[in-house]
Amino acid sequence: MTNRPERIESATRRTLLKSVALAAVVPAAAGLLGGPLAGSATAAEPDPLPDYAPVPAASVGPALNTDGYYVSRIQGNLYWVTDSFYQAMFLTTREGVVLVDAPPTIGRNLLRAITEVTRANGMPNRVTHLIYSHSHADHIGASVIFGKDVVRIGHTETRRLLLLDRDPNRPAPTETFEDRYVLKVGGERLELAHHGPNHSPDNIFVYAPAQRTLMVVDVLYPGWVPFKNLAVSQDIPAWVKAHDVAMAYPWQTLVGGHLGRLGVRADGDIQKQYMADLDAAVRNASATVDPTPYFEKYGPSGNAWAIFKAYLDAVARQAAEPVTAKYAGLLAAADVFTFDNAFALLESHRIDGGLLGPFGIHP
Repeated sequence: MTNRPERIESATRRTLLKSVALAAVVPAAAGLLGGPLAGSATAAEPDPLPDYAPVPAASVGPALNTDGYYVSRIQGNLYWVTDSFYQAMFLTTREGVVLVDAPPTIGRNLLRAITEVTRANGMPNRVTHLIYSHSHADHIGASVIFGKDVVRIGHTETRRLLLLDRDPNRPAPTETFEDRYVLKVGGERLELAHHGPNHSPDNIFVYAPAQRTLMVVDVLYPGWVPFKNLAVSQDIPAWVKAHDVAMAYPWQTLVGGHLGRLGVRADGDIQKQYMADLDAAVRNASATVDPTPYFEKYGPSGNAWAIFKAYLDAVARQAAEPVTAKYAGLLAAADVFTFDNAFALLESHRIDGGLLGPFGIHP
């Protein structure tokens, strides 16, 4: 790792450039497809962007520096870095740096953050070990910048998935484990554990016992509601159970992998309550929304998908309303993703739990 990584644009500038590029690409793509899609308006005005509730002050993280990142000590030799969208964690040791995740939105700012910290403390700045929380590109897509000599550690399923993906930016782990793995480097210790699938089949828990800090990604979202569709998790029941697994660790500080601030135990408690309220609301809506109008409207035409969509959307909407109202001003983006989260939980109840409602066993 170089001590003077090349400079890159700030997060704001990168976002602006992407927007400009997208504006240029969309018309060009339409031309390649032979113009507007059949049946579409030729000069349709774009839908106005929706307005959302302000982000509560307690949900906002620290301000970024001019390079577009923030780095700070958690405790002892353990640090975290964020760009307000994603987070990584690193441990400085007398033998080198252990990094957990390499989100591409932070990218080479990871090098800057590590250099900033190690220079100030007279520690080696070379990353010797890189731990993958799971295989998803949005969390480890910048791992390539640490070169071929770094020891990459992940779950066996992470290695299998990355070998299938064949993404040059995400080299597969060189060291793997099934259930538990203890990493000791330069007098420091990290405990890795796989408690079964949750957000993804391979998502692991990384615990720093000396610093009482847990990093688990895409499960708990301090200060915010979970991302769309319950973090687009592949196993919703296991993802819900992962909340209890996380809270069973004796952590004081949580690195959740997303957004701009660290978590405390109260954040875990409130997300568990959010999920309990959402579950109750989904079950109530499933029992009370009358499916008759949707069958009457779309049944005669044989449009089965219209029946499903209209009915399931109605159930999710009814479930989301009281939960959104309760957590508005308490959890950021309650009005952004609660409907999507209600829909995802409803689908899980139908598919995983057998709560089929009007689509159950025909009398």
